[in-house]
Amino acid sequence: MKSLPATSNIKIAERMSPRPSSEELAYFREMRIDAASIWTTIEDANYDYMVETRHLLEQHGILLWNIGILDLHCDPTMVLGLPGFDEKIAQYKDYLRDLGRAGIGYTTYAHMANIKLLPYYQTAVGQTRGIPTREFDLELAKDLPLSHDRSYDEDEVWATLARFIREVVPVAEDAGVRIGLHPDDPPMPDLGGVGRVVRSFADYQRALDLADSANFGLCFCVGSWAEGGAALGKDVYEIIEDFGARGKLFKIHFRNVDKPLPKFRETLVDDGYIDMHRVMTGLHNAGFAGALLPDHVPGDQKNAAYTIGYMRAIRQQVCGAD
Repeated sequence: MKSLPATSNIKIAERMSPRPSSEELAYFREMRIDAASIWTTIEDANYDYMVETRHLLEQHGILLWNIGILDLHCDPTMVLGLPGFDEKIAQYKDYLRDLGRAGIGYTTYAHMANIKLLPYYQTAVGQTRGIPTREFDLELAKDLPLSHDRSYDEDEVWATLARFIREVVPVAEDAGVRIGLHPDDPPMPDLGGVGRVVRSFADYQRALDLADSANFGLCFCVGSWAEGGAALGKDVYEIIEDFGARGKLFKIHFRNVDKPLPKFRETLVDDGYIDMHRVMTGLHNAGFAGALLPDHVPGDQKNAAYTIGYMRAIRQQVCGAD
């Protein structure tokens, strides 16, 4: 078995398909990617699949950082408290137990009901360096119709998030699994008639207080936070310093945008308004030892590879290790 990355280092990660081909495994080896993040469906995300996949990746020197279930991520049933909520929570608990048994110690969760619906996720397609990319305009979003049957205010969405936290965190603790809460993307009070409740420093702190657990922290998306700018209470660098010092940063989405709301475009990692070298420095100074991966990379595989190379280069420069 090949050696896995040292847990004391910042790990460069990338998404991997649920059943990776030999070519994909070779790509991870050639790019010297430390860890993999896999998203699959609930039918596949069981203990047998999890442990077999972990062992396969270990044979190639790749750490399996997490396996997420698309069916339970940004799921309207849980976010809006629709019929079937209890069944979804039971599925999530079983999923956490399987992760723990399989030796996989992390998962990401986001509490957004309409992010998977294209009109609410992006209002237009822009360009960055001539590459088609997501664009979001707050003024255009205000005219979008309701994404669901009625409006759901912030209090209702907070109630379902609080219930989710109360139900699943004790199971996560027993299973030895950490849950990273992803911020709202974009961070605005309301989108398509659904309140957004993880869109500020105060919101993150409220969620952490509700959990009161070492197993509940942040999947901190630099790009999502950059979309909000100063309106979120703390900027990207301050969030990293604050929550990093408390050991609450579990996973980082390393991406950039051209400017904050009311209108933004996603950019390549080195072409936005956030100083990504400063982000890496902040993570290093905070003792971050989690996974750092590209997210929403405009364009195709070559741009993702460019991002990986960029991340590895500044990690080497900042941390003194390749």
